[in-house]
Amino acid sequence: MAFPGGVATYTRELAEHLQQQPELEMRWLYSSLRTPYQGGLAKVKSWPIPLSVFEPMMNKWRVINVEQLIGEVDIFHSSDWTQPKTQAKKVTTIHDVVVFKYPEWSVPSVIKVHQRRLKLVEKEVDRVIVVSESVKKDLLEVSQIPAERIVVIYEGVNERFKPPPVELVKEFRTKLKLPEKFILGIGGVGSRRNLESANAAAGKIPFLVTGQDLPRVSDEQMPLLYAAAELLLYPSFYEGFGLPILEAMAVGTPVVTSSVGAMAEVAGAAAVLVDPMDLASIKEGVEIALKDRDGLVLSGFKQAAKFSWQKAADETSALYQALKGS
Repeated sequence: MAFPGGVATYTRELAEHLQQQPELEMRWLYSSLRTPYQGGLAKVKSWPIPLSVFEPMMNKWRVINVEQLIGEVDIFHSSDWTQPKTQAKKVTTIHDVVVFKYPEWSVPSVIKVHQRRLKLVEKEVDRVIVVSESVKKDLLEVSQIPAERIVVIYEGVNERFKPPPVELVKEFRTKLKLPEKFILGIGGVGSRRNLESANAAAGKIPFLVTGQDLPRVSDEQMPLLYAAAELLLYPSFYEGFGLPILEAMAVGTPVVTSSVGAMAEVAGAAAVLVDPMDLASIKEGVEIALKDRDGLVLSGFKQAAKFSWQKAADETSALYQALKGS
């Protein structure tokens, strides 16, 4: 199942939209040993080293600075906790703090790496972008980063997520041999997505999970998968944002999601909110969503329209400009 993670989607979408900002001159650093860069960004510096070397070189040994790789820049924006040495002002994006808030879902080696990186963020980074107010609250609880250095910039929805033609959905359903009615779940992060309870809550309607029950589809086909489903059931215990919520809404698929954290923040009043710890609450949420599909579809369209990658890029560009002038 081609369902990229939130960090990968954020990096790709934000980069492509920042590239279109006329006031910015962007340079990009890409690192992978085996996979060459194949995107459409200009001025990309590829650095062919393995991740096992890249991580300690950037965040532990720190023997190479950014300027040696891409030349002098005013601002260096990193994602996923990467903190190399640089003379530029620094911005980083933190998508969630799951390794600190719920260490039982991580392994000790990952926690140790993030602890080391967080110390660098606390000491060196001028601005921290977080993707929800929920992540900001969590970050303030687990770090020494002052609130004035943390800026909330929401993620967006790719323009391809819109209601597809009925005939295309019908052809897609036939091609993948999908049942006439099914509830969609999103897999990929172990027990955090609460899939066992979601499956039990679906009752007699098949609960099909990406990465587990469904054949591989392309990113371009994801709107068809959302549209084919009766609803998206997303009662996760924790998310930094929750892109599938907005993607499903933009396509016209009702959403049942958790009443906690970023999921409630992103969904607003446009989804059925449930207690992820209470199976009865999830079951009731599914029943409500199936009965009120039309109302949820309309409210979902309105909610999804509030978020866009263009808006995220505009706000990120404004942050750069303000930081450069400070």
